[in-house]
Amino acid sequence: MSQRLRFGILGTGNIARQFAQGLTTCQHSQLAAVGSRQADSAEAFAREHGCFRAYGTYEQVLDDPNVDAVYISLPNSMHCQWTIAALESGKHVLCEKPFALSEIDAQRMFDVAHRTKRRVMEAFMYRCHPLIHAVQEAVHQGKIGRVKMIRTSFCYRTRKIDGNVRFDPELGGGILLDVGCYCVNFTRLFAGQEPDLIVASGHQHASGVDDSAAGMMRFPNGVLSTFTCSMTTQADNTAYILGEEGYIEIPVPWKPPVKKAVFNIAYGAPPKMDKIQGVTRPEPPAQRTFEIDTPCDLYALEADHFAQAIFNHHPFAVTQDDTLGNTRVLMDMYQQIQRQWA
Repeated sequence: MSQRLRFGILGTGNIARQFAQGLTTCQHSQLAAVGSRQADSAEAFAREHGCFRAYGTYEQVLDDPNVDAVYISLPNSMHCQWTIAALESGKHVLCEKPFALSEIDAQRMFDVAHRTKRRVMEAFMYRCHPLIHAVQEAVHQGKIGRVKMIRTSFCYRTRKIDGNVRFDPELGGGILLDVGCYCVNFTRLFAGQEPDLIVASGHQHASGVDDSAAGMMRFPNGVLSTFTCSMTTQADNTAYILGEEGYIEIPVPWKPPVKKAVFNIAYGAPPKMDKIQGVTRPEPPAQRTFEIDTPCDLYALEADHFAQAIFNHHPFAVTQDDTLGNTRVLMDMYQQIQRQWA
């Protein structure tokens, strides 16, 4: 049996359940404990996911010697506090996105990790899927020529408002921090740089958070990007990378499936004006579709990536510089939106 990293989970919400379910199919990770502010919630979660240790406080998870690493699925406003507490307790940390609510807090979290000789990664699970790795390779190989533009969307409509942390400004709610962070992260990954121009605007929900937002980024290498995110709107939720010679479409970028995760490489037809002016060029090749299969679900891939990086001293898919850069952009956008409502 391979070495396994023993995870303790802080929180019992929807994302915690998805992560726990993923752990059941892992090769290098397992669920060791769960903690909640309410003992009955932790006990119900533990029964559901076959866990023997359920605690009515987060501190008890951190004190458990059978826990090697902590997965933090708490509200955004609690990420910094409990990441630092877990690191100080000698645990590695996989912290849900967004990592922190300020660049200062994010840097503090990494500083504690370095001091305690523990490791911490922001949990952008889509970055651990081989679909994204295959798209990166296609871009690197020049399949679409020089990247010029990137556009993404991540939208959904929720009718559950009461008790939903996404609608609580005190807990770091709002759509930009909830899922807009994916769009920002994806764009920065494929632009390969940090933006030199950041613009954002949002619609204010009655609760005081942004329930819809849109943003634009420009990069020093000339890449332009746009994104939309919302929790009151339906959308296709695709990602596009547009190059001089063609474009890549990822129909399901944020939660790719286990089987047949797809991306397409397509080429536009030459414009008629070129033909009229005597400019000839070969007809574009047909669209190509690539399918990627994985042995387990997205959260299992993430947990095992984290575990193997710990065991083998490998770099994380999401690095410290990546997280700090993402936090910097998100906070710039967040502050722009807040100023528009002042």
